[in-house]
Amino acid sequence: MQRQIFTEDHAAFRETVRTFLAKEVTPYYEQWEKDGIVSRDAWRAAGRQGLLGLAVPEEYGGGGNPDFRYSAVLAEEFTRAGAAGLALGLHNDIIGPYLTSLGTDEQKRRWLPGFCSGEIITAIAMTEPGAGSDLQGIRTTAEDRGDHWLLNGSKTFISNGILADLVIVVAKTTPEGGAHGLSLLVVERGTDGFERGRNLDKIGQKSQDTAELFFNDVRVPKENLLGELNGAFIHLMTNLAQERMGIAVAGIAAAEHLLEITTDYVKEREAFGRPLSKLQHIRFEIAEMATECAVTRTFLDRCIVDHSDGTLDAVHASMAKWWATELQKRVADRCLQLHGGYGYMTEYRVARAFTDGRIQTIYGGTTEIMKEIIGRSLLG
Repeated sequence: MQRQIFTEDHAAFRETVRTFLAKEVTPYYEQWEKDGIVSRDAWRAAGRQGLLGLAVPEEYGGGGNPDFRYSAVLAEEFTRAGAAGLALGLHNDIIGPYLTSLGTDEQKRRWLPGFCSGEIITAIAMTEPGAGSDLQGIRTTAEDRGDHWLLNGSKTFISNGILADLVIVVAKTTPEGGAHGLSLLVVERGTDGFERGRNLDKIGQKSQDTAELFFNDVRVPKENLLGELNGAFIHLMTNLAQERMGIAVAGIAAAEHLLEITTDYVKEREAFGRPLSKLQHIRFEIAEMATECAVTRTFLDRCIVDHSDGTLDAVHASMAKWWATELQKRVADRCLQLHGGYGYMTEYRVARAFTDGRIQTIYGGTTEIMKEIIGRSLLG
């Protein structure tokens, strides 16, 4: 089915992204995977190409265009290229809105130009060793010490954790914490007491640096409070829909691409003297996956348009996130199976897609949390 949600401007942007990937990412990606981290040069190159801060006002060096369809194009092309390590989506679509919607004029002048140029790489630190999807369980504390906050605690599974120059930290600013006692504090690279642990060894997305962060009596200036004091819970809930949409867009793009390469593979690979594609079971497998992808794509494109118009609600974003990522997981497993032993070899794209994509049903809110959100909306 012909997609109808993009304009000529989006198509031109897609070509720009593909050119960037071919020149600045693909030739170096294998080395980044071995290193466990991407080069800062790639971030600066993305800034020069206008791929950072798409929605940031032009006065701060951004693109000045809040149309989420451009973010969707970026997510789709990075997914097709298998370039999960360079986390532009995290930077643009998850952290960017906090800085642009909550930042003071002074904070925007201080942080956004570097955010858009690639000189400042960002991260957000919510998850703790004992608190994942449950924000009520956050233990990191920030005590009011007059002219500063005294921050203590630890975070884990933080994407961009090693490279990040600016980290938005969710901390308790009241003893009880929870929905009415959390705030967002911005901690900058080089601040005394802010330490990074190891670059965590994951089963996939090897080049995406994911770290433990430690805050030991970190003095955070009062002017680094982002948004309202004790207002973090509302701020986080407001921005989660876009985070989940970004993950969902990558999920359906991954499933579609895996289907494409597997369809080509079964046409070429022979068994029992004929191509695999001549076997009825194989044709049924491809037919089922193609149908599931087509149906999911239709729903996702509607969600993309609604989000671009500002009308997508949290429930439908949750539907998109869990359905698209679970589909991605199923398709990756079935496509690997259809590749046989070759699918288990890391030199084949399907093998890396299988391990890189497994996190999709976990981060941004697990499938179970998404279903809980949807169920509560329907049943109270």
